[in-house]
Amino acid sequence: MIPTHTLRAVIYGLLIFFSVLTLIPFAYLVAGALKTKYDFAATLFLPSGDGFLGIGWDRLTLRNFGALLFDFPVPRAMLNSFFYSAVHAVGATLLCAMGGYGLTKLHFPGRSLITGVVLLSLIIPGPLLLAPSFQLLYQLGLLDRYAGLILPGLTPAFGVFLFRQAMLRGVPDELVEAARIDGAGEIRIFLELALPLVRPMIGAFLLISFLGAWNNFIGPQIILQSPELQPLSVALNNLRGVYGTDYGLIMAGTLVSIAPVMCLFLLLQREFISGLTAGAVKG
Repeated sequence: MIPTHTLRAVIYGLLIFFSVLTLIPFAYLVAGALKTKYDFAATLFLPSGDGFLGIGWDRLTLRNFGALLFDFPVPRAMLNSFFYSAVHAVGATLLCAMGGYGLTKLHFPGRSLITGVVLLSLIIPGPLLLAPSFQLLYQLGLLDRYAGLILPGLTPAFGVFLFRQAMLRGVPDELVEAARIDGAGEIRIFLELALPLVRPMIGAFLLISFLGAWNNFIGPQIILQSPELQPLSVALNNLRGVYGTDYGLIMAGTLVSIAPVMCLFLLLQREFISGLTAGAVKG
């Protein structure tokens, strides 16, 4: 039998190894963002030189970040992404929570049918709906508008189902009935009783929705035609040149694009993990 301390050492060793393996692409990304075109092609990570650890620290530059700020419409694209992602995340979270509450705590004809439709919607691939969605938005006059980009994704079936399960497990029917007996309306019960009880799921789905909207690449290219409306994901793709590509500039843009999402994850990581594991343990 393997001793406990030996087994623990092996486990920690594997965790450290895979952690370093996971961080290598991020290290390559940061190093590439700080290098010139020549150093990017000549060296794998940091450029060699006479500095500390044999690295040419004096050859590192912030020129790529300066070019993003002043030579390309990246600041405007980042503001567009913030607006689109924040509105989409908050709206989708609120509406999906309302849908999950309605499917679990309200009794009305056809509730089982609607629940079945939501479950069936989960198996429909998203790209399959691009053509009919484009035609519908064209008929409604919502092309080249943020409303046309935001409205179709406000009630994803995945989110409605997640909140249905969260409401089913986290909001007791007895508590809802007691609130109704005391004279509370459904809106007040939903806002003051149900939402606080499913707070972990709110944090998790808020992060998932924000990340999905922030990384949305196909939708903005189809719906938004004006360059000043394009989000950061499309703006970074436009950094590629016709006759050449400045990979250091693209690395800097990628680093700028993942920084807000990383900060948001650090703020909501506890709710995110709690929301994903809610209901995994019985008791």
